[in-house]
Amino acid sequence: MMTDPIADMLTRIRNAVRIERTFLDMPTSKMRRGIAQVLKDEGYVWDFEEIETTPARTLRLHMKYGPNGERLITKIDRISKPGRRIYRGYKELKPILGGMGIQILSTPRGIVSDRRARVEKIGGEVLAMIY
Repeated sequence: MMTDPIADMLTRIRNAVRIERTFLDMPTSKMRRGIAQVLKDEGYVWDFEEIETTPARTLRLHMKYGPNGERLITKIDRISKPGRRIYRGYKELKPILGGMGIQILSTPRGIVSDRRARVEKIGGEVLAMIY
């Protein structure tokens, strides 16, 4: 049994980027689909899709690399953990590396990036940081 599915997803992405995989499969959930949508919107993955498999659905991420094969994701960390939740208001969300990275938040309006949270003036739980 998995105790932290978000940390599992981030670890799978980190490992796939290190070995330069073109796609990555993992069990799906609403939270994972939301994170995958933010990664796609921010340009860190090409696309994602849900595949019907037995016994449950699988989420497939199509990884994205630079024109010369360089990694677009150099660091991906879990911020808020099951034992220590981290919440931030929109005024507390500062750009990562001068806007080169993102934070992924769980808000009342769904899973969003820190950029969108600042524009919509909403805060929430900081799930991860990516750059």
